[in-house]
Amino acid sequence: MRNLTPLEARVLGVLVEKQHTVPDTYPLSLNALTAGCNQKTARSPVIEASEAEVLTALDGLKSMSLVFEGSGSRVVRYEHNMGRVFNAPVAAVALLTVLMLRGPQTAAELRLNSERLHKFADISSVEGFLEELAERYPPRVVKLARAPGAREPRWAHLLCGEVAEPVWVAPPPGEAAPVALGELAAMKAEQTRLAQEVTELREMVQKLARELGIESA
Repeated sequence: MRNLTPLEARVLGVLVEKQHTVPDTYPLSLNALTAGCNQKTARSPVIEASEAEVLTALDGLKSMSLVFEGSGSRVVRYEHNMGRVFNAPVAAVALLTVLMLRGPQTAAELRLNSERLHKFADISSVEGFLEELAERYPPRVVKLARAPGAREPRWAHLLCGEVAEPVWVAPPPGEAAPVALGELAAMKAEQTRLAQEVTELREMVQKLARELGIESA
């Protein structure tokens, strides 16, 4: 299979995303698909593709059996076939989708951003699927070199070909390296989840204490 063009990857990613987030309108019409490609949120980079350009991308995806035209509607609708063509489970498809739509991300960011497509138990499960995708032939993802001062390396998909490694500029001496917004959001989400688990455990202990007739701290 040849490499995808950036727009083909965007179209494919939108189809997978909308299948999970707006199932009532899936498969997607050309108009809805174009709007999804041109979203200003949850997209990197933000693009402005025309319906004609999206149609050309659809033709390319159909030639590889990655997209089919749906039936039973007066309006032509499109659906993806990504999992079957790539022989990938739902979890792996979710990670590839988020990488196609949002660009390189850390495992923590991927876990946060793929939550509506697939819920991963923890970051290690995300890393497990990423490593499996990286070990395939041909590999589907690659782990990028960790930026100086960064806490985690980022991952990128290889569906459009090799990824150019970013050039990192070291911060001035004494100045801390900035934390990416996505990484910060992932850390906050994890902190919120852990706080919720602590609250639930505390309530459970108090309930058990009441049932046993003892006082809890």
